[in-house]
Amino acid sequence: MTENNQKEFEIRMVPSSISPLFHDDIEQQILSPLSCLREYGTYWLLEFDLPLVNKKDIEITSDENSISVEAKLKETYFEEKFGKKTKFEYFKKTITLPGKINNKRTSAKFEKGRLKIIIPKTISSRKIIIK
Repeated sequence: MTENNQKEFEIRMVPSSISPLFHDDIEQQILSPLSCLREYGTYWLLEFDLPLVNKKDIEITSDENSISVEAKLKETYFEEKFGKKTKFEYFKKTITLPGKINNKRTSAKFEKGRLKIIIPKTISSRKIIIK
């Protein structure tokens, strides 16, 4: 906490050698937000940590089996390593799901720096004819 009781945020870059799922794009100046995907019976719950972001600056897109989130930071974040200073202005990440998404029923909520996306699964069934 700072002297005026405001919370301070620190954004930590995750080296791409840890996992290909977690990497920041230094050339494009884009941070990869932390995320968590949980599967339930008929839906997935996908959560993103988006500190220093306003709700109006978040864009969510999806196709038949992936969700992409892009968010503009309220202020530019600078990271200095090995004498090189890099600025970041966006979070961006795409998550591929293990099944098809019901895009018409997908919903999202953003509160206190956390984005929660509820993604219903596409349930497909067909009648099997007995011969």
